Formats: sequence, C-alpha cells, structure tokens
Amino acid sequence: MNPTELAEAARRPALVPALLRERDFRRFWAGQTISLFGDQVTLLALPLVAVLALHANAAQMGYLGGAELIPNLLFSLHAGAWVDRRGRRRQMMLATDLGRAALLATIPIAYAFDVLTFAQLYVVGFLVGTLSVLFFVSYNTLFVALVPRERYLEANSVLNGSRALSYVGGPSVGGLLVQALSAPGALVVDAVSFVASALALKSISPVEPPTETAERGHLKAGIRYILGSPIVRASLLATATINFFNFVFWALFILYATRTLGVGPGALGLVLGAASVGGVIGSIVTGRISRRIGVGPAFVLGCVLFPAPLVLVPLAGGGHWRILAFLFAAEALSGFGVMILDITSGSIKAALVPDRLRARVTGAYMVVNYGVRPVGALLGGALGTWIGLRPTLWIATVGAIAGVLWLIGSPFLQLRDLPEADA
Repeated sequence: MNPTELAEAARRPALVPALLRERDFRRFWAGQTISLFGDQVTLLALPLVAVLALHANAAQMGYLGGAELIPNLLFSLHAGAWVDRRGRRRQMMLATDLGRAALLATIPIAYAFDVLTFAQLYVVGFLVGTLSVLFFVSYNTLFVALVPRERYLEANSVLNGSRALSYVGGPSVGGLLVQALSAPGALVVDAVSFVASALALKSISPVEPPTETAERGHLKAGIRYILGSPIVRASLLATATINFFNFVFWALFILYATRTLGVGPGALGLVLGAASVGGVIGSIVTGRISRRIGVGPAFVLGCVLFPAPLVLVPLAGGGHWRILAFLFAAEALSGFGVMILDITSGSIKAALVPDRLRARVTGAYMVVNYGVRPVGALLGGALGTWIGLRPTLWIATVGAIAGVLWLIGSPFLQLRDLPEADA
C-alpha cells in the first residue's frame, strides 16, 4: 500500500481496522487475543487451585504470587541480551508458548491423580514466569518486524484493545469455567490458548532484524541506552513511579472497599469491570488524541489520567450509591488513562529504540518497571498496618500522580510525531 492509499484508507471509516486485513498481523493479533483471554482465566483459576484444592493460607498465597513475579527481577536483563544475540524471536516466542501450555497442563493432570502439591504450584508459577520473560523481551522485536513504522499507534491500539476486552470478559468466563470444570480443569483453557498463540506464530514469517554479536558490555548495553536516552529514561522514571505507588494502592484497595466502604463482592466485581470498559474506550480514541495534541503530550496526559482518578477512592463516602458512583468513576477513568499511557509509550519506544538493542532495552526496562511492583505491594501492606488504610491510599494516589514530574523538562511535551530511530 503506497502513501496515497494509506492516507485514503485512514480517511475512510471502517468497522475493521485496516491492519487486520493484512494476513500476518491478523494471525498474530488473533493468537495474542486468544492467549490474553486464557491468561485472565488463569489469573482467577491458579489462585483458586491453591485455595480450593490445597486449602492455602495467606503465606502460601504470597509465596505463589512471588514465584510468578520474581523471574522478572532475576532474568529480564539476561534474557534481553540472549535474545538480541541469538535472534530467531518468532521461534523463541513459539517455544515459550508451548512450554507454558505444557507446564499449566501438569496441574490438572496431577490433580486428577491426587498428587498435586504446593511445591508443584510454586515450580510451575516460577517456570511460567520465566518463559513469559523470554516471550516479552522477544515480542517488541517481532512487533516492529510485522508493523510499518507509521502504523505503530494503530497496531498498539488494536492489541491493547484486545487486552482491555479480555479484562471485561475473561474473569467472568474464568469463574464459569472454574464452576463447571473445577479450578485445575479451568487451567486447560489457558494451556489451549497458548497452543493457539503458538500456531498463529508458526503461520507467519516476518523478516526479523539481524542479531547483535556479543562483545564487551553486551549485557549492560540496554541499561546504558536507557540512561543515555532522554525520552526512554524519562518514560521509565515516570512509569516506574506510577507503578510503584499503584501497587501500594492495589495492595489495600479491595480490603478498603469491602471493610471500610462496605462494598459487597458482586458490586466490587462490577466496579473492577468499569476499568475494562474505560480501557476499551481508551484504546479506540488514543490514535485520535495523539493526532490532535501530539504523541508525546498524549503520553503525558496518560501519565496523569491513569493515577489521578484514583483519588476518588479515599474521597468516597456518604450513602451506598454515592460510594459506588465514586468507585465506578475512579476505575473507568483510570482504565481510560492507562490505555493512553500504554499505547503511546509502546509506540514511542518501538519507533525510537534501535533494532539491535530492542530486546536488551526491553529487559532492562522490565527489571525496573516490574521490579518495583512487589516492593510497592509490600510497602502498601506495611503502611496500611502502621498508619491506616485511608491515609495510605492518599499517599499512593498522590505519589502516583507525582510520577508525571519526571517528564517536566523532557522532550515529551515537544514530541508531536513518533521520533526517528536512534543511531
């Protein structure tokens, strides 16, 4: 499609995004969408396996969550260096999909033979987390091999729209599957979704960028790039600050909503669903917002709109319906903001980071951006115990909003279009 045809296609309203008419991207998107829905099933089913099948206590649930998160801290940096050196990102993602499917399938098999243990859950959680690290450091390189540079925003909007939709329908489907098949049986669905993702990856053949020869400093090159890039450095500082305080917030939100505000489980489920609806809307309009005010200012807007509405949670009070209105507004607006943030951030980094460094930069970015999350959750629990739930929620929301301060003086406010790739 030449530039004139692209411009004409952009002006024509279409029910189906233009990128989904292209075979390779459509198959890639379909595989990722199925896998995202499967992930939402596992997000509910795996903890329920521990609770319902093995009668887990609070400490054991904490160990299970830690087993899934710790690979981000341990392996992201090295995984990025290995993928940039090895290449063959599509095959890597395909192998990790099949590996995660096989690991998850061991849980219902062990349950059927009455040999399921916590040790197996911890090992499966740790290994699935490790394979997920390898998948995601490869993902960005495959993305730029599939999508033309001028369509990064459109492609990220489509993929993040699927993610938002999975948040709407996935937990409900997961609950029904757990009820119908048992918690271990529901994990089969996620295993099948990983196989579907692998089949989609097998059916495409994008031309990947060349690999990078391992030389002195190969492992630390991603860190050095982030430190030397005003755009990526500011982006990481802002998003890591927001994520840190957001996990302080989420460590206490459900406890605060149920015990302090008196919100029942059914109403709380609807409140959390509001964030997904806001996310779907955000994925639809982010491209228009970026064209209107510029992609950099749109990212800055997302860094404000994601955390700022959450101040409505500690502000909520009064009658039952007034409390629910505050919580619905907080979740819907926050979901809208996080989509703007994620789509613009992903597109800017895709355009800016050189292909030869892409996996290493992704790995270094993940070490910080994912590493602060368990620390934030632990701090949230500690502060909630020491000073109370509401004061901690105020600290969390104000601290997250302050993340945008890292963008003052950065190039983002002047960034109208996607930046040119660094040399």
